[in-house]
Amino acid sequence: MTLENSSDAKIEVIRQPQHLPCSVIDAQGREVQITEEMIQQACRELEQRLVKPAKQG
Repeated sequence: MTLENSSDAKIEVIRQPQHLPCSVIDAQGREVQITEEMIQQACRELEQRLVKPAKQG
């Protein structure tokens, strides 16, 4: 897989039960559990910001 076609690849997802909750501290100092949706949103945002390398040629 290369960066040029990584967003087109289909990858099987095997979900594992979450054993330990993971949390972050928000701007108000509250502990907020990290959810799968939060991770998926972050991945979508990163993918939109992906800069493809210039073609060598």
